[in-house]
Amino acid sequence: MYDKQSKMPLTSKSYGRASAKIASSKAVGVTSSQRRSPAPVANALYRKPGDVDAFIRRVHSATPGETVEIERQGIPGIMVKELAREMDLSATRLYGILGIAKATVEKKASAGEQIDGAGGFAALGLVKLLGKVRDMVEDSPAKEARDFDASRWLGEWIEKSQPALGGKKPADLLDTPTGIEMVSNILGAIQSGAYV
Repeated sequence: MYDKQSKMPLTSKSYGRASAKIASSKAVGVTSSQRRSPAPVANALYRKPGDVDAFIRRVHSATPGETVEIERQGIPGIMVKELAREMDLSATRLYGILGIAKATVEKKASAGEQIDGAGGFAALGLVKLLGKVRDMVEDSPAKEARDFDASRWLGEWIEKSQPALGGKKPADLLDTPTGIEMVSNILGAIQSGAYV
C-alpha cells in the first residue's frame, strides 16, 4: 500500500531503531588526536567502485564520531559519480544539485581523491537521506516494499515541488546543511504518516 502524496510504501513506526540511534549519539567525545586519521574514513567505508549500497549503509549507521571524520575528509569523488547512476539522475544534474563543478568531480574521481567542503557536505547529506529512505522501505509492512527502488524514488521525489517546502523542490535545498535537514524532516513526516 502506497502513500498517495509521496508514492512511498506505507510504513509502521519504528521507535526501537530511532531510540537506539539517539542513544548511540549521546556524548561522543572526539579528541584532537582523533580528528585526523591517516587513511580517510570515507575511503575505508567505500571499498571499491560499485559498492554504493554498502557505503550508504555504513554512512547511515556510522557513529557520530565516524560521521565527523567523514565530514572532515570528504566523500570519494567516484562515489559522487556513482550516486548519479544509483538515483537515475544525470551526472550533470546531480553535480548541480550538490553545487560541485563537473570538472572537479571528474578530476577527483579519476585521481581517487575526496570531495570536501560544501560539495562534500551536500553529497554526504544526500547519502544520509538515501539511508533514511531505505530504512523507511525496510520498515514497511507493505508487500510492494520488497521490490521498491528507494534510490530511484528519491531521485524522482527530490525533483518534484513539495507543498511543505513552500512549493520548492527538495533538490533546490540539498546544497546546505539546513536544507538537508528540512528535506529529512519531510521524509520523517512521510514515514509517520503526518505528511499532507
